[in-house]
Amino acid sequence: MKKIVLLLLLVATQGFSQTDDEKQIKAIYDAALTKGKAYDWLNHLSNQIGGRLSGSIQAQQAVDYTKSEMDSMSLDRVWLQPVMVPKWVRGIPEFAYIEYQPGITSNVPICALGGSVATPSGGIKANLIEVKGIDELAALGRAKIEGKIVFFNRPMEPTLISTFQAYSGCVDQRYSGAEEAGKYGAVGVIVRSMNLRLDNFPHTGSMGYGDTAVYNRIPAAAISTNGAELLSTTLKLNPNIKFYFKQNCKQFDDVESYNVIGEIKGSVYPNEIMVVGGHLDSWDLGDGSHDDGAGCVQSMDVLRLLKESGYKPKRTIRVVLFMNEENGLRGGNEYAEVAKNKNEKHVFALESDSGGFTPRGFSFDCSDANLERVTSWKKLFEPYLVHLFIKGYSGADIGPLKNDDIVLAGLLPDSQRYFDHHHAENDTFEHINKRELELGAASMASLVYLFDKYGIVK
Repeated sequence: MKKIVLLLLLVATQGFSQTDDEKQIKAIYDAALTKGKAYDWLNHLSNQIGGRLSGSIQAQQAVDYTKSEMDSMSLDRVWLQPVMVPKWVRGIPEFAYIEYQPGITSNVPICALGGSVATPSGGIKANLIEVKGIDELAALGRAKIEGKIVFFNRPMEPTLISTFQAYSGCVDQRYSGAEEAGKYGAVGVIVRSMNLRLDNFPHTGSMGYGDTAVYNRIPAAAISTNGAELLSTTLKLNPNIKFYFKQNCKQFDDVESYNVIGEIKGSVYPNEIMVVGGHLDSWDLGDGSHDDGAGCVQSMDVLRLLKESGYKPKRTIRVVLFMNEENGLRGGNEYAEVAKNKNEKHVFALESDSGGFTPRGFSFDCSDANLERVTSWKKLFEPYLVHLFIKGYSGADIGPLKNDDIVLAGLLPDSQRYFDHHHAENDTFEHINKRELELGAASMASLVYLFDKYGIVK
């Protein structure tokens, strides 16, 4: 009889706990959809400040603005964490054309890759050689590459439903193309934009030269997907065409910037820290609304939504707006280093850096036991059409926190439109849907609530 009574009590307790969770999560979603602040915050970041390249005036304005907004949220603590960041400046707009024969040309849209050196003041004009990837360079050899512009034209794989997987499959040509082509005597590099759509927007992004001496570095630019199609077709018809491009970018000495941090102190386990964040910097072509203004304002709203819904966290919940994810990851590395030096105990970190589109779920970098627990919460999210809970990548900025005792998570919005805007001039506020942005913030706050309430499996 005692066993039956205990079993009934256990079932009743579990049922009550489940009901409490459903009520709390509904309160979070209701607050986000009726009293959300993320859209207004993003409107200011995007339209009053604009692109926030590390080391720029706009990046500092974003630091000042987000700190001011967090100061107004009545958090327990708000502060700036100094970090030295690279300062790369694009300069005046780039210019390029295809020369069919002397005096007959077609202009094509390009943009310098982030970190590239400039062309000579008069630009570069040379014949081209088209390749689908870095591996082809060795087979061609110096004799066929020296003195030419290498045109990397491997597209994102359209049959992959995961657009991030498609991106990963060809981004090496953007990052390492100039370093590798320079070894064979190339004078420049043109890279097909990382974009599944055919359009006229060139997409920038970070690139590196490895150990290449500064005086041996060659300029690198991205060409729009339409431009890449035109260039490839023209090369097939006439391999002797020439390509001209001119860019004026410059790398300066590192400058001081900041991670922006705010927290609510835990009421039971204040020394256990949970992080939610995005990166405050962006590229300079658009205003960085999707990458990653959306993640920043969603993260800020997580703390506000927990307060708005009446929840008092057990653990310390900290929002971190990281600086310099795009071209250095200095903010994420600095945050992790400071946390290590202070002996801080981080138990959970969630990043939003995949755009402000409709949330579909989360990916987790964690133990199987914690993934099993997360999967048991899946039914709580299904009423909100958030149903994808997988093991996988979490986020670049929280990656340096990784150890055996932490759960890392990444918000998974619908990714089909993300690379239409990624690192391009059309990453702008007009392409943000208010409701989708708010649903993402609510999903993040709900996951933070559950991990705070139940803790991690050790």
